[in-house]
Amino acid sequence: MTELIADLPPDDRPRERMLRHGAQTLSNAELVAILLGSGIPGKNAIQLARDLLSDGLEALRRREASHLARVGGVGPAKAARVGAAFELARRVANHCADDPPRFDPEILGRQLVTASAGARQERLGAAFLDSRQRIIRQREIFIGTINTALVSTRDIIRCALEENAVGIVLYHNHPSGDPSPSAEDLTFTRRVIDALRLVELTLVDHLVIGSQKFYSMRDRGVL
Repeated sequence: MTELIADLPPDDRPRERMLRHGAQTLSNAELVAILLGSGIPGKNAIQLARDLLSDGLEALRRREASHLARVGGVGPAKAARVGAAFELARRVANHCADDPPRFDPEILGRQLVTASAGARQERLGAAFLDSRQRIIRQREIFIGTINTALVSTRDIIRCALEENAVGIVLYHNHPSGDPSPSAEDLTFTRRVIDALRLVELTLVDHLVIGSQKFYSMRDRGVL
């Protein structure tokens, strides 16, 4: 006679053991049994889970929910729970929280417009990018007077090398609210491009931040 999970000692029941000791203490069959929720006459949920895992966890992952639902003792509800668990795991793997965001001038520009609202001095910062143009780190580098920031290309390069960056996105605000680049902005940008080239770094973009909008030198063809 098949032993019911409810008849097992508490520490042998998958759900109770997971709550007490953590999911990492359970076998694959016990984890799948929790998803199944119940067995069938002659097989408890753990035994049914072992049958489903007879060809391995990867084989179970590849099975379509519609096909799994036709297995004896599974049905649509259990198959849907198993499929949903594998899909959630896939999404977590593909969108890990530690994965840095890719540089998008529209997203970064709008964030900086909000962050710079009301600033009375020019502030220059940089987003440092890896080889896939993902943002490794953002940092403020200079705070200037109401009209200008005293900027050293040497310090920009030093910060980039500290972050092991491949590319750089510079940004600075105009307290006047007008994001149109000045002649000084364009001269400074060209100077940075030349300096970065000597150490095999790339200026990917330079964003000028106004009170309500921003100017991307890359998108406008200045770079």
